[in-house]
Amino acid sequence: MTARQWAEKKPMWPDRRFVDLLGIEHPLVLAPMAGLGTVELAASVCAGGGLGSLGCVGLQPETVIETVEKLRGLTDKPINTNFFCHSVARVDRAREANWRDRLAPYYSEFGLDLALVSGQSGIQPFDDALCTAVEQVKPEVVSFHFGLPEPALLARVKTAGCRVMASATTVAEARWLESRGADVIIAQGCEAGGHRGMFLGVNPEEEAASQPSTMALVPQIADAVGAPIIAAGGIADGRGIAAAFALGAAGVQIGTAYLFCPEAAISPLYRDALRQARADTTVLTDVFTGRPARALSNRLTRELRPLHGMKPDFPTPTLALAPLRRKAEQQGSREFSPHWAGQAAPLGREMPAEALTRALAEAASKRFRQLSG
Repeated sequence: MTARQWAEKKPMWPDRRFVDLLGIEHPLVLAPMAGLGTVELAASVCAGGGLGSLGCVGLQPETVIETVEKLRGLTDKPINTNFFCHSVARVDRAREANWRDRLAPYYSEFGLDLALVSGQSGIQPFDDALCTAVEQVKPEVVSFHFGLPEPALLARVKTAGCRVMASATTVAEARWLESRGADVIIAQGCEAGGHRGMFLGVNPEEEAASQPSTMALVPQIADAVGAPIIAAGGIADGRGIAAAFALGAAGVQIGTAYLFCPEAAISPLYRDALRQARADTTVLTDVFTGRPARALSNRLTRELRPLHGMKPDFPTPTLALAPLRRKAEQQGSREFSPHWAGQAAPLGREMPAEALTRALAEAASKRFRQLSG
């Protein structure tokens, strides 16, 4: 292939700030998707020229180190590790008892004993031990959900040479993140699958109901901050990628589309549900974890209402749901499972992640050429 032919074929990204910042080929970020993404999925996205991500939420520091080292063995490209910065759940016996009471009829239906509800959630916020793990493995990017860690921890992450990305669901959150040192802002629209990254408000249920779409949010954040913006939510093909750049983004984050890839760690039940998904079969709900997140609608979200005001703090509700979810899934039912998915799920294609990454970049490039005449 001649240099001219390569130049004509190679995607010419309108805004190169993100790819140049990290030295990657394509500004396509794999959403971290803790528990669903795998080392193999992240490595495949890297091989396709994008930024592979590891969802480190719920992992112990030593497991974070082992997982990153395993990924380093598969790729020499830049990688992203993701952590949550939520507040530790308050102990509220009344709310916890009320939540168990709401679930009691389902326990009875499946012949389960509520005494099975025990233990402590492994979803911990970013802390000193996790920061020490990051300092050891030095990923090129560390991304955060629900804000940023305390200044001392963030300073350590940056001193380790890591770029910092963080999610914003409003212009105010984007400004807050940039003012505190975020290098890249992820503008998460309401279409996105998984947890809302909101962190400045006091009423998550109310804020989730009014969260802007990607189309409305990205240009407003682009006007408000100077950092490169990654658009997230409802993007699963070249048209969505091109639209994000037209709105002011320097890259996109894609999650649900990658769940269709064979490298994703989802169950056959989950995969079948994704195949049947439509744009109107997802819902913003907090009944699974205690924080608003977009998932495929099921019996639990319908009968308890998507946003339930009396549940315990995140992530406490997961404990009482776990035995019920396991029993239902054993019987082939997904009616109590948090199958995270965005509104663009129907656009998903079942193909290896490396091929999908390159196909997305090529489709975006084609769309750019069409738009430029």
